[in-house]
Amino acid sequence: MSDHAASAVRTVEAEIEGLQALAGALQGALKSPFEAAVTAIAKASGRVVVSGMGKSGHVARKIAATLASTGTPAFFLHPGEASHGDLGMLAPGDVVLALSWSGETPELKDVIHYCKRFATPLIAISSEPASALAGAADIALILPQAEEACATTSAPTTSTTMQLAFGDALAIALLEARGFSASDFHNFHPGGRLGSRLITVGDLMSTGDDLPTVPLSATLSEAIFEITRTRHGGVAVIDAQGRLVGAFTDGDLRRALPKADLSAAVADHMTRTPVFVDPRLLATEALRVMNERPRPILLMFACDEDRLVGAVSMHDFLRAGIA
Repeated sequence: MSDHAASAVRTVEAEIEGLQALAGALQGALKSPFEAAVTAIAKASGRVVVSGMGKSGHVARKIAATLASTGTPAFFLHPGEASHGDLGMLAPGDVVLALSWSGETPELKDVIHYCKRFATPLIAISSEPASALAGAADIALILPQAEEACATTSAPTTSTTMQLAFGDALAIALLEARGFSASDFHNFHPGGRLGSRLITVGDLMSTGDDLPTVPLSATLSEAIFEITRTRHGGVAVIDAQGRLVGAFTDGDLRRALPKADLSAAVADHMTRTPVFVDPRLLATEALRVMNERPRPILLMFACDEDRLVGAVSMHDFLRAGIA
């Protein structure tokens, strides 16, 4: 192994040791204050205002972004700007989450004083229990001491990795406490590949007048008219109560015409007990169901219990960038 690669391995191993120490602390001395922090944030009526300086500030920005995208309203407050008017961004009901590995970051002084003056809950993330920040905090989250990857300069490496992982742990604990779902997550991530993966059948399906349906008493002629009108390549056959009882597709039509005329009952040529899904199902899962059939299907129906509510086709998945 080259000297460069060996150095990289030492860095990664140092950070792994830090994370292992953090995991151990969360099962020991850090467990109780962590639970208290999750409870305090979950009960807060306002936002989580995350603040930190330098490398801790960069981590704080990421923690704020992760919290906001997983159901906990949050934003980053630069401690330097806070002293020049940005403290006005804080509002009643907010909770301040301040990061400082040493706990002695001077730029956080005015943020701390504001919290004390206006009784704003202050949660500290530090590694020094005797520091000014930890002493002023309502809840002090003391991370275990760890060796930085570079012993010569003590450049923040292991420490920032531990802060980042701890922020993720806090965000996920809050996500679970709030019952934040994949559907909720999609609301905050509508763009990109991740957003498309969290789209549900209900987001894509045709409803109302765009939903291709014919009654159980319909003829092949009436079914053809409905297929042509809606351009889904098939229709749902429903009973008087709106329950899905069959499906009639272009393929069924081609198989029927050599043997039947257009006045024949669609019920004699439809596919009984067709495949259907719940509209809350993720579209990616519905696509898998369609493709894993012995004969893949291009049109699927959605039912709420046994009542037809929508239809989704392969073209809908393609337009959404899922197929």
